[in-house]
This record gives sequence, structure tokens and C-alpha cells, in this order.
Amino acid sequence: MTSREALVALNMLPKIGPVRVRRLIDHFGSAEAILTADRQRLTGVQGVGGETADAIRSWQDTIDLSAELQSVSDRGLSIVTQEDAEYPDALKQSYDPPLVLYVWGAIEEIDRHALAIVGSRKTSHYGTQTSRQFAFQLATSGMTIVSGLARGIDTHAHEGAIAAKGRTIAVIGSGLGQIYPPENMALAEKIADGHGAVVSEFPLNTTPSKKTFPMRNRIVAAWAKAVLVVECPEWSGARITANLAGELGKTVYAVPGQIDRPTSAGCHSLIREGATLVTGGQDILDDISLLPLKDGTVQGGMPSCAHPEITGADRSIVDALDGETLRIDELLSATRLALPEVNATLLKLEIQGLVRQLPGGRFTRK
Repeated sequence: MTSREALVALNMLPKIGPVRVRRLIDHFGSAEAILTADRQRLTGVQGVGGETADAIRSWQDTIDLSAELQSVSDRGLSIVTQEDAEYPDALKQSYDPPLVLYVWGAIEEIDRHALAIVGSRKTSHYGTQTSRQFAFQLATSGMTIVSGLARGIDTHAHEGAIAAKGRTIAVIGSGLGQIYPPENMALAEKIADGHGAVVSEFPLNTTPSKKTFPMRNRIVAAWAKAVLVVECPEWSGARITANLAGELGKTVYAVPGQIDRPTSAGCHSLIREGATLVTGGQDILDDISLLPLKDGTVQGGMPSCAHPEITGADRSIVDALDGETLRIDELLSATRLALPEVNATLLKLEIQGLVRQLPGGRFTRK
């Protein structure tokens, strides 16, 4: 048995969870060793009682690992573990990262530059348009939009990113064999077909429940650099995601709405509690470019001598913008780079303080 297969098996067992499995791996050295350990050794690990030990010992009677892996293969899906390069670093550093991620589509390097957009399922026209607008602007600038494929704000965030020919990640609260809501199957197919990935930590045939959605929300909050709440009532899943992001030290942005709309009450509360009020995608890009680095310096204010030598696509774009102010299409022509690479590189250069986006979608060197 491989490490990947053992992790899938452990993930399929009920009531064990990633935190307990991590303790077991630390103790036994590998996932495979956990499945062959005797009951006494299992119960010797902190947090592992007799019931959990019995579940692990009898795992072959509880789950059909071969059928699960065959179904993953038949559906053209992949399984990503923390040992794989595709597993998001930000997610790996959270308190309880998923043991495995079932992936429909592909997770790419650019998806490290991710922003979550969340909000109400019952949204107004204002919320719908605002969600699409933010997602379009940010995806155009090279950020990957992470959301939950839910009705309302999530749906329009994914659609806005696709309209911008950008990338989006849909983290769902069910297995990939039970896409929810079912009316978003066509959207899920579109995301997986070259626009990003639909991702779940749950076994394929897991149905959505009150337990799975909060688990999904923690992945959304951990994966993204920051969370934008577009429209939500006072208490909602979006509010929970924002609170989780705050606990993780992530920046929370909120869009103000009409004061007499219950769907705006959550955003207004977040703003009163310290969330950053934003009215457009450029507000977020400007703010991200000024986030402190690990050494305490400010990205947007770093002198040019603090940057490493610029090479590759970075150099092509910086040279093209030397004394020029160009649109995306002009940069594509000048650099002969692909659109996704140009978008990702511009975002990185903005964060490093080397490039600035101007009104009208034009870019210039700082």
C-alpha cells in the first residue's frame, strides 16, 4: 500500500479527522503504519480512544478503498496529498489541513495568489453584480478566485473569474460525486475544463450536511491570502468564513450595502469590527501591495535595490513598461507571453511594488 492510498483510507473512516491522523503519523512515522498497528499501540497515542482504534483496526470491513480509487480514476479526477507540490502551502500551514484533496481539474502554481469571495445564497441584484465585478477585476489581474460553488454570491464570483478568462477554485461541501447544488453542475464542468478546479476533502459519494459546510469554509479561509465578503446577513456561513480568516491572521474585506437591507447587515458588522471597506477590485490590489513582508518591511515601499535580479517573464514585462503605459493586450503583443502568465506576473510585480495598475486597465512601472 502506498502512502497516498493509506491517507485516502484514513480519510474515508468516520470520526477520525485530520488532527488525530496527524498525531498518529507523528507517532508511527507513516500513514501505512497506522493501518497495520495493533490496538494497544493505537490507544497509546494522545486523543485516540478505544472506539477510534477499533475503527482503524477494522478499516477494511468499513470502507471499499479499491472501489473509491477506481471511481476516482474512471472519473478523470486526481487525489492530492500534503506530499504533493500541488497541495496549497497556505492550506498546509493551517491547524487542521485536509488529509487529501479530491481534485476535478488542476491546481496550478498561480493558485497560491488566491482571494476568497463569499456571501449570501439569497442575494440581491446589487450583490450579484458586485460579486461578478470584483471577481472579474481581480481575476484579470492574475488572482485566483476561491469560493464555495454555493448559490448566490459564490456562483457569481466563479462566473466573474471565468468571464475574465482567469482562474477559480470551487471548494465544495460534498464529495465530487455529489456536486451541490446540482444546478451548478454545468458551472463545475466549466471550472474544471481549463478554468481551475473543483476541490473536496470528502470521499466521492459524501452528501452535503450541516457538518460538511463549516469544514468546507475552513478550507476557503485557509487557502486564500484574504477574504472578501460581498453581501451577507448578520449570521451566515460567509460570516463564519470571515471569522475563520481573521483567526488565521488573514485580511478581511467587506463591501458596504444599503443600510435597510438584511443582506448587508453582516458586511456592516464586519466593517465596524475592523474589516477593510472596499468598493472595487483596485482597492484590494492596492492594499495587498502594501502588506508587510516577513521581515517587517512594506512590499509597496521597498527600494529597487531590495529586489532580486529580475529575469524571465518579470524582465519582459518590466522592460515593456519602461517609459510606457500599456493595456493587457499591448503587453501580450510586446512580450509574446501567454495571457495567464502575463496576469500572474503583473500581480507579482504589483505586490513587489515594481508595477502599478492605472484606471482603465493600464499598467506602468513604479
